[in-house]
Formats: sequence, C-alpha cells, structure tokens
Amino acid sequence: MATRRVERTQESRQLLVAASAELFAEKGYRQTSFVDIADAAGISRGSIPWHFGNKLGLLEAVVDDQLQHVLADVAPAGDPLDELVSFIRSPATRLFITLLAEAVEVGSPIREHYARLHATLREAVRARVPGEVVPAGTTPEAFAVVLVGIVIGVHAQWRVAPEAVDLESVRATIGALLAVGGA
Repeated sequence: MATRRVERTQESRQLLVAASAELFAEKGYRQTSFVDIADAAGISRGSIPWHFGNKLGLLEAVVDDQLQHVLADVAPAGDPLDELVSFIRSPATRLFITLLAEAVEVGSPIREHYARLHATLREAVRARVPGEVVPAGTTPEAFAVVLVGIVIGVHAQWRVAPEAVDLESVRATIGALLAVGGA
C-alpha cells in the first residue's frame, strides 16, 4: 500500500513540474500562479508547497528537470556543432530564455537560480567539448561562455522568427567561425 502512495506522490510531483515548465516558458515565472499550475496539472494547489516548499523550490525542480532532459537529449554526437544545434532546438531552451528575461532584473528572486543554471550549462559544455576544439588563445571556460551565449542568442532569434533562421546554415557558420568543422 505504501508503494502506491509513493508512486502517486512521484506522479503528482512530476505533473506539477511538467505543468510549471510549460507555464514558466509561456508566461514567465512571476506571472505564473499556484492556481495556474494546479489547474494545468490537475492537482490541488496545496500540493505545490507540500512537494516543493515554495515557488522558488518549484522553480529549482523545474530547472533541474529540464536541464536533465536537455543534457540527455543532447547526447554526445561526436560533433560539438551537432550538439549545439540540438540544444538550440530543445524545447527546454525556451524556458531558459523566458527565465533569463526575469533573472537579469535587479532584485529578481530567480537570479541566483539562473546563475546556477548557467554555471551547470558551462560545465556541461566544458565536459563535452574536446580540448583540441578550443581555439588557440582562449580558455575552455571562456569558450564555454561563448558557446552558451551562442545557443541562447540563436535560440531567441529562431523562436521569434524561425523563417529567418536556418539552423543548418547557423551550424556551418559557427563551425567556420570557430574552425571546428561543419563549414
């Protein structure tokens, strides 16, 4: 009997995380209420603080979950440029862009969480990019900052005007600029 309760608890938690991810990506963190999340998940509003403590706890769970999905979906393909394009196409990247708009505001309650997200993304890039790919005269850390910036910038442009952003051409251009292939 306890096993079923644990399963239901995990199911409820995952439904809340999934609903929150969609709503945060669509409406932003501050504009999304517990009522919005509960309605979208089909779960009582009181379940949110029970599972996550507060809205920031929920945000942390959402970011962790989406980051795990992105890193799993962007499996090493042997070609770092293919991985970049895969990350640009990831639905989770939309959430990261939406959160960025709020995180840069002075006094933002999500700034610290977003800074940790970027640190994790940079570390993932450093771990996945072979040393020989890092251009001469730069560091792996600086290279990771640039690649994360490219992903965020290209994704934002692609979301706003997908007809104007040819991701295959972007892939080739990044390769040419960084001299890592693909051109």
